[in-house]
Amino acid sequence: MSALLSIQDLEVGFRMGKGVIAQAVGRGAAGVSFDVPENTTVALVGESGSGKSVTAMSALNLLPDNAVRSGRILWQPQGQATPQDLLQASLPELQALRGKAIACVFQDPMSSLNPVFDIGKQLTEPLVKHMGLGRAAALKRAEELLGEVGIPEPRRRLQSYPHEMSGGQQQRVMIAMALACEPRLLIADEPTTALDVTIQRQIIELLARLKTQHRMSVLFISHDLGLVGEIADHVVVMRHGQIREQGPVNRIFAAPTDDYTRALLACRPSLAGNPARLMVIDDHMAAARNGGVPAVARQAPARAKDPAAPVVLEVRSLAKSFWLRQGVFGKREFKAVQNVNFQLRKGYTLGVVGESGSGKTTMGLTLLRLHEPTGGEVIFDGRNLLKISAAERQLMRRRIQIVFQNPYASLNPRFTIGQTLLEPMVIHGIGASTLEREQRARALLERVGLDGSAFGKYPHEFSGGQRQRVAIARCLTLNPEVLVLDEAVSALDVSVQAQVLNLLKDLQDEYGLSYVFISHDLAVVRFISDEVLVMKDGVVVEQASAEQILAAPKEEYTRRLLAAIPRGYVAAA
Repeated sequence: MSALLSIQDLEVGFRMGKGVIAQAVGRGAAGVSFDVPENTTVALVGESGSGKSVTAMSALNLLPDNAVRSGRILWQPQGQATPQDLLQASLPELQALRGKAIACVFQDPMSSLNPVFDIGKQLTEPLVKHMGLGRAAALKRAEELLGEVGIPEPRRRLQSYPHEMSGGQQQRVMIAMALACEPRLLIADEPTTALDVTIQRQIIELLARLKTQHRMSVLFISHDLGLVGEIADHVVVMRHGQIREQGPVNRIFAAPTDDYTRALLACRPSLAGNPARLMVIDDHMAAARNGGVPAVARQAPARAKDPAAPVVLEVRSLAKSFWLRQGVFGKREFKAVQNVNFQLRKGYTLGVVGESGSGKTTMGLTLLRLHEPTGGEVIFDGRNLLKISAAERQLMRRRIQIVFQNPYASLNPRFTIGQTLLEPMVIHGIGASTLEREQRARALLERVGLDGSAFGKYPHEFSGGQRQRVAIARCLTLNPEVLVLDEAVSALDVSVQAQVLNLLKDLQDEYGLSYVFISHDLAVVRFISDEVLVMKDGVVVEQASAEQILAAPKEEYTRRLLAAIPRGYVAAA
């Protein structure tokens, strides 16, 4: 099969000033080399920082100005016998390819779509520029494209703005834009990372269908081998800017030859078991070097919980409504959360799962009165948190804390890590002196796996996983009893996710913490939770132990959530 795109000995570095070049791709003796054949899906797999996106974006030179590239990236133009080296292509030549012959879909559609233009304007732009269509013809084609990617009421949606659409719909719009000019190659860079499992399933099935329908090739970038196992024909595994292994997807999953590939396959939580700890990449690599068998350690039984542990949080008939404007003077009630009931015991974890828009996050924020409730009770330490005064609420917030999904947005970029940890202690009067508070902050940093040098650094100097550790340490400064974790690991790659999940379990064992763990990932919920609430449209549709929910779900909605989970990694078990 002929190669549509051939990457040969690619090396990419970034100038850092004073003649220093930080090598990102092609570290070591050789550069990166692989082919993308016609009508084939090739997956680039690896952890964050492995060089996947830098490699893919090098093809169209969608890199910062300080990037330095060498090697060859050969593109086979339609109807020509001689391939074109994209590293030598001029800017006009690349602009002619971008969006027409080679299109891209990025991870975050909200930052890729222009918020001040409606969807119709953004969809027609490439049709007018690359295809030469008039305004009317471009709008008609845009409507057809929205229908093709499964957007309901496509004509009406042409007038919508990005913020008026869900994350899944925004990503479908991005795919429609990418397909507008019928490209021969689609580069999909983590297109489903921030989406819940059912929307994720719809997007990968859509990509697979469109690839067959349009006979195009796909370069699919992901850190999730479960997804890759379902969509790819060929897999390229990268780490630290180098290719560790590549081959047909069936061979990679059935008989991986590289220790790193085996580690990637093994470190993700499984629906089949509930070990005490997940082994991370480095654990697997070390065990492989020493002749050990990592899977044995993963099957260690989870520590038994005390069934008589006291109830620390009880929620009764919790409800939250929002009033939306309707017409000029009217308004209507939107019931985001309705009649939620549960008990949370000391040292236990309650998992809350559901699709985007199911009310999970609204429920968690209402518990803390970050949203004012419409009704119900939240009983903590014998008191209803929804009825206490503002001064009493401030004291209670020491004892119930929240970790948000996005560590990039939840840490103040102008504060050092030390200032971030000291601030809540100063506000709540914890510690007799600055020295005592600083000692406590440094000890907590070490407890979450960061050394003392982190104290004087800023958030931008840390990876996403490290920032999430800082966010957890910030919560611990106040000695909380309950943590609400709102999609706290959903944006992390599998190895960092395993590290944070292990940390949460260790902290729970050490401090007796109780968690409300909100997630759309049922495999993660299975690993960390004792009991699970399944939410749909603001209502709890099913509630049982994690084992019961996964072994014998009673509701069709729960079965649909389970069926949507990518299971490519199971093939390697």
